[in-house]
Amino acid sequence: MRKMDEMEMSISLKAIKFAWAYTVIFLFIWIVYSYVETGKYNIIAYNLLISQNLIKLAAELYLKRKMGKNEK
Repeated sequence: MRKMDEMEMSISLKAIKFAWAYTVIFLFIWIVYSYVETGKYNIIAYNLLISQNLIKLAAELYLKRKMGKNEK
């Protein structure tokens, strides 16, 4: 498998960002709709939304810290 060049990498990263944003918006709408209809939060959608964003944040922090150590 060959490595992606810079343009392919940029396109891939933008696609991932759009997919992540779509998922966040979809889950948020699902949670709000569920709450309006039932008066209760959909715990599965809520946990998925929170855990997805926590994992994203943790991965970004880890990778930034790892990249910072390589520069020294």
